Amino acid sequence: MNQISPLQQARYDYQPKLPSVFMECGPFAAARPGEETQSVADQEQIKALFPDTYGLPAVTFVRNSTFDCPPIKAAVILSGGQAPGGHNVIAGLFDGLKALNPDSELFGFLGGPSGLIDNKYIKLTEALVDEYRNTGGFDMICSGRTKLETEEQFAQVARNCAEHGIKAIVIIGGDDSNTNACALAQYMLTHKTGVQVIGCPKTIDGDLKNARIEVSFGFDTATKVYSELIGNIMRDANSSRKYWHFIKLMGRSASHIALECALQTHPNVCLISEEVEKKGMSLNQIVDEITALVVARAERKMKYGVVLIPEGLIEFIPESKVLIAELNDFIGKHKETFEGLTPDGKLEYVVKHLSPASLQAFESMPLTIRKQLLADRDPHGNVQVSRIETEKMLALLVEEHVADINRVRVAQYGKNAKQVAFSSQTHFFGYEGRCSAPSNFDADYCYSLGYTASALIGAGKTGYMASVRHLSCPAQDWEAGGIPLTMMMNMETRHGKAVPVIKKALVELNGKPFKTFAKHREAWGIGTEYVYPGPIQYFGPSAVCDQTTITLRLEQA
Repeated sequence: MNQISPLQQARYDYQPKLPSVFMECGPFAAARPGEETQSVADQEQIKALFPDTYGLPAVTFVRNSTFDCPPIKAAVILSGGQAPGGHNVIAGLFDGLKALNPDSELFGFLGGPSGLIDNKYIKLTEALVDEYRNTGGFDMICSGRTKLETEEQFAQVARNCAEHGIKAIVIIGGDDSNTNACALAQYMLTHKTGVQVIGCPKTIDGDLKNARIEVSFGFDTATKVYSELIGNIMRDANSSRKYWHFIKLMGRSASHIALECALQTHPNVCLISEEVEKKGMSLNQIVDEITALVVARAERKMKYGVVLIPEGLIEFIPESKVLIAELNDFIGKHKETFEGLTPDGKLEYVVKHLSPASLQAFESMPLTIRKQLLADRDPHGNVQVSRIETEKMLALLVEEHVADINRVRVAQYGKNAKQVAFSSQTHFFGYEGRCSAPSNFDADYCYSLGYTASALIGAGKTGYMASVRHLSCPAQDWEAGGIPLTMMMNMETRHGKAVPVIKKALVELNGKPFKTFAKHREAWGIGTEYVYPGPIQYFGPSAVCDQTTITLRLEQA
């Protein structure tokens, strides 16, 4: 075994907390059905695609007497990007299955969905699971981004399950992964394989949520990690007093991470993509607003500040959104020609074919950003937003605007005119938050999700996502249950075709978290009201160690 740190050794001994229903009767709880459900939109289309799982009731686990459960052979995969707590989901699932019957077995398929298709697996033992309890990362069985979506793939998975006698599959993933889980569950029912499929909600981005999935696991830990780093930078900024720090944070489709980090640290500026889109703010308007604050703070002898930027911001700025869509379409249609050009050749080729509005938007951006917009596409043909250095673009444009202001002042008042000082530093916090040792909240929540998945298997459910609710309460008061995966689905256009997908949850501008931020941001902007959260604490008073996110506390206040 590799050498381990004293903290990791101590974390092995941490016993995650469970909802009281499981503390009292283990996974033998009864699944009490509620009302029938429907999809969030496009009900008739979703029902036609998933006839056997559509309209199922949400279930809540309640106390029950022990029942005889035969040994269960189950499979588990980690799908998509890493999130703190994945190992505890597996540990909770393992412990729950063993509690149902000591002879139950858990197969860990390696490398995500591809392992399930290619039949690459290990049998998870108590000794192996114990090595990974309360640890970060997905390295126990690793993850992957293979899409599990075709009939041929489903058929191969069914054959692999039959070979091993596997009767349940747990897919730990985000919205796309659980969309695939929903399709796989329908296939298994249609073909009468007897294989159950259960999902668990994972993504640090926080955009897999609804009334019954209050937060996806990993969001708590990741935002605490980022907030510590932001706080460190704020302390440095307030010490040296000479830099504006532009910090890009994870979150392509939604700004939950940026909003939570703003609530924790009180930056001078935090851009919320959903607000930018609703207001129709142009790139120039965004830069003007930041520049105005830079000038106002400089007048108060505060030549420093902190700006938080969600990763996907550029796709929410109206003219940039149109530009990116136009580029994706054009490059997709001329892929072979485009790939044979040099970076400068790509620039010359593209500008000849852009619409006038998109050309204006394109040429308003720094050269480095223009080249990044023309870089290699992802497997879906879309620009890879995480590679676009939005933080550097904004810093450069603010620098240009400040220089323009200074030139005007010199022209008006001469060389002795008072000038605005501006120097910037840029950062991108992404991978730093994905594999941290889970916070106590995520350790407890993930273990409870895995245990809930085992209870759903024991109750004979399929096409469900494990749900644990009332998460701002102490763990013993949490409510465990499950919701049909179809409940979260709608139809969206992908590659020109309408397909069923789990709907992403964006920041609600009428929600209490955003309203709280909006109420205070002006004071945070012109003042120095920084909060320094410090590192995640695992030992000590509950008020320090067990608090969940400010977002969740405000939502459930």
